[in-house]
Amino acid sequence: MDKGKQPSGMGKIAGFFKWFGADIADIGTTFAKGNWMTKVSFLIMGFGPLLRKQFLRGIAFLAAEIAFICYMVFFGAGYLKDITTLGTQGRGFNPDGTVSYGDNSFLILLYSILSIIIIIAFIFVWRLNVRQNRNAERLLAEGKKLATVKQDFVSLLDEHFDKTLLALPVLGVFLFIVLPIAFMICVAFTNYDATHQAPAQLFTWVGLQNFKDLFSFGTSGFGSTFVTILLWTIVWAFFATFLNYFLGMAVAILINKKGIKFKKLWRTILVMTIAVPQFVSLLYIGKMFAPDGLVNGYLMRWGLIDSAIPFWQDPTLAKILIIVLNCWVGIPYIMLICTGLLMNIPADLYESARIDGANAFQMFRKITLPYMLFVTGPFLLTQFTGNLNNFNIIYLLSGGGPTSMSLNGGAGYTDLLVTWLYKLTLNDTNYKMASVIGIMVFLVTAIISLVVYNILPSVKDEEGFQ
Repeated sequence: MDKGKQPSGMGKIAGFFKWFGADIADIGTTFAKGNWMTKVSFLIMGFGPLLRKQFLRGIAFLAAEIAFICYMVFFGAGYLKDITTLGTQGRGFNPDGTVSYGDNSFLILLYSILSIIIIIAFIFVWRLNVRQNRNAERLLAEGKKLATVKQDFVSLLDEHFDKTLLALPVLGVFLFIVLPIAFMICVAFTNYDATHQAPAQLFTWVGLQNFKDLFSFGTSGFGSTFVTILLWTIVWAFFATFLNYFLGMAVAILINKKGIKFKKLWRTILVMTIAVPQFVSLLYIGKMFAPDGLVNGYLMRWGLIDSAIPFWQDPTLAKILIIVLNCWVGIPYIMLICTGLLMNIPADLYESARIDGANAFQMFRKITLPYMLFVTGPFLLTQFTGNLNNFNIIYLLSGGGPTSMSLNGGAGYTDLLVTWLYKLTLNDTNYKMASVIGIMVFLVTAIISLVVYNILPSVKDEEGFQ
């Protein structure tokens, strides 16, 4: 393989299985060739380090095993045994008239996922325990001394300080990011909705039925609604990203142009729009274009129209208006970014271009634009993926409307996938379809991000622009 060539997707998969096989073989070799202390450590974690007087490591491994066993026996196993059914007995009444709450599908699913994550973490710690025993045997065979308790403790604050520092954040990532995402993915394969609300009612696994409903174009399916909202989401993200980008760049170039006076004043005015809380300005602007708002009121007062323009009632007008009004929020940010970058373009390039007879447009196309796109490529990708999930603009301006009976799930013509997901969750309590939409949002965002990221010039050739 060439030095600069990255392995393909299939190559990475093959490499993973090769590594996994080698790791399993290493575990077998360690057990077969290890002494009795190492063999016992396969069952009683920390046994070997404790007998070798590495008490800090031994106690840590042994405590991890005891904690894991206690968790599984007294808590985790009780939920894991019901993972296949998510409960069999719902809320009811006992013979004496008291309420019998029965099983709780929500807690069964949540704590089962948590237990699975803990099992995976325990396997990792157990593998580390085996590796520590193997390394200890190797060092003793070479006549070297093992690390003392003090050395182990000092290493946690020295060469292994990164692991000590990251322990708590990694735990937080698993609890507050990995666990909710795994739970959401699992909910997409259940019938968790308003009629199956825990603890009053149980919900259960339904396989791929929710995904079939999403891509079904029947009267009760979500296919037509999903395609309509997906296309609008992509169109919105495209215009919200690139319209703001080029207009913001144009404003920055205009303000930076020689001969323009009061440069600081114009920049200050634009920055003031950022200082105003976004939800205040968006709510105010949304009301301005209402049927009884300022815009329609003045247009009728001036005799330009006879009746109010349905800005938020007409799907096409609403979409165009949202894209245009988004410039109010986006252009100042882009202007500030472009202003700093434009100052870094060597003036000699422009001077040389003028000597060669290039006009302003040619200098922009050959010098300014390539430089800006090269430097801001990753930023543009971030903006695009952010706009795919831009909840504030849509919800505060139009609320996703106008709605229609032809759209299912309470969706509106200006809803993005993320605002539709919000409505499915909060208004319809249709958690199963909301989870499916969440998975689709992730897939759309991930696919677009990976494809665009791999073709960015600043990623493919970091030294290409000189």
